[in-house]
Amino acid sequence: MAQFIKIYPQNPNEKEIAKVVKVLQDGGLVIYPTDTVYGLGCDITNTKALERIAKIKGIKLEKANFSFVCHDLSNISDYVKQIDTSTFKLLKRALPGPYTFILPGNNNLPKEFKKKSTVGIRVPDNSIALEIVRQLGNPIVSTSIHDDDDVIEYTTDPELIFEKWQHLVDVVIDGGYGDNQASTIIDLSGSEPVVVREGKGSIDIL
Repeated sequence: MAQFIKIYPQNPNEKEIAKVVKVLQDGGLVIYPTDTVYGLGCDITNTKALERIAKIKGIKLEKANFSFVCHDLSNISDYVKQIDTSTFKLLKRALPGPYTFILPGNNNLPKEFKKKSTVGIRVPDNSIALEIVRQLGNPIVSTSIHDDDDVIEYTTDPELIFEKWQHLVDVVIDGGYGDNQASTIIDLSGSEPVVVREGKGSIDIL
């Protein structure tokens, strides 16, 4: 059964974050808060963990459209081709924030994603998520956790999330109530930005 760990977003407890990081390093799956909905994540470098997430989502790993949650823009260059100045300025304006940006991937993508030409990048404005990634030392691969209820698309209460997911993951973080609106997805892999999904992030930044 999963651990249920309370972490306060205003001042995340280093010891609690370290516990979560250890679970990720050992190939565990973690449900954690972001600046939008709660996410399901694992260490980007752990194949077994990536396969577990794909299985939970009922998709083939190589077909999965997971986001890479990074600590800041310096992380991004590890997996993304060199971007031009205007794209960089847009990212700097928008991040950290409730956006997922689709960018052209480079040759350093983990082997599971080698066939992909693009990658979704997130830098959430949430101190718990950012601190986990910072301590881990590399991005986590992440996907939103949907609710099976037709009315509520996303579960916002960590205790209800724990109830539902405790046998599928290794840690559920209680970082307070989540939002029920997902991130805005903007595709920057072509010549012009394309809004793929309008979510919490305003498209006025374009």
